[in-house]
Amino acid sequence: MRDAVIVDAVRTPVAKGKPTGAYAALHPVHLHAHVLRALTARVPGLDPAEIDDVIGGTVTQIGEQAANTTRLAVLAAGFPEHVPGVTVDRQCGSSQQAISFAAQGVISGGYDIVIASGAESMSRVPIGSSAVVSRAAGEISARADVGGPLITQRYPGGLVPQGIAAELIARKWGLTRTQLDEFALTSHQRAAAAPANGQLVPVTDLVTDETVRPDTSLDVLAGLRPAFADPRWEQRFGAIDWKVTAGNSSPVNDGAAAVLITTGEIARRRGWRPRARIHTAVAVGDDPVMMLTGIIPATAKVLARAGLTLADIDAFEVNEAFSSVVLAWLAETGADPAKVNVDGGAIAIGHPLGASGARLTTTLLGVLERTGGRYGLQTMCEAGGTANATIIERL
Repeated sequence: MRDAVIVDAVRTPVAKGKPTGAYAALHPVHLHAHVLRALTARVPGLDPAEIDDVIGGTVTQIGEQAANTTRLAVLAAGFPEHVPGVTVDRQCGSSQQAISFAAQGVISGGYDIVIASGAESMSRVPIGSSAVVSRAAGEISARADVGGPLITQRYPGGLVPQGIAAELIARKWGLTRTQLDEFALTSHQRAAAAPANGQLVPVTDLVTDETVRPDTSLDVLAGLRPAFADPRWEQRFGAIDWKVTAGNSSPVNDGAAAVLITTGEIARRRGWRPRARIHTAVAVGDDPVMMLTGIIPATAKVLARAGLTLADIDAFEVNEAFSSVVLAWLAETGADPAKVNVDGGAIAIGHPLGASGARLTTTLLGVLERTGGRYGLQTMCEAGGTANATIIERL
């Protein structure tokens, strides 16, 4: 039987997704092309002409990130014109889903060598810009009526912004503001203490993740005001003790990441030493209003399908969209917090939406290799109430 192995993985340092960020002057296709070139250059004897496909994740596919941005990145990277590219949108899990699709293609025989990647420029293509529509009354946010009347019939009041979902999660699991801030502080401390590794491929003079704040403190975090407080939401959901802030949420960021996937047999024949095997990958749907809790059933599903238990997993990467999301996951799964995001998470490192799934894989590989762990599990919450979970096995 064919398997799917990871030969190598790279990512850019993550930049602030603001006009002052390190990549603000870079077109998003430039970011994406950079990791494609850097990845293929690291694999001895690999000719880009041999790549069967490039599957890339991007969330906000509008403006400079429109028109199948992955195909444009393939061309910008200088790959031969016969190498195709396709862009995936599973919201924040887009590049994690790209990895799943790539692995499925390799295992089925549809591909021999494939790149799964992702890129997002939130400084040049702001979050939510694809959910703005023009109406007679002017430009309005379409989030409340995404999906039209059939969705609002099923979910009265419509869907909600992710920040509101994060508040509802904090309320449901009884999480305090102090708990949220303590988790955020730990993310920064771990990211600041994480050892350097060879997986970062700088695209400018930025050589470390730009949003890590090693000097932050609980006092600083406690001084931040809630970011999403709006009494209109309480008319729908009841009293909310607003506690989600910019400090205990992921920031907006720019970045890119890429993973080379093939079969174990092809890797052996080419003299490539695989870093890990993609053991099991799943996607699930969950409540689209609470939205970010899908990582809980996704974790249960991927473990059951893999025939593993939580105790078998040596390291976890749980995307830190908000502190409340990971803390609820910890409460439900009973996972050891010491094994979760040991090199920091998105609250510190950043969350360049379409790149984050591949970024998690790149980080997870480094943690397993450094600690000698065998199995790693990554999971990603996503807008619309879906989630991906993937188990990799270090080789």
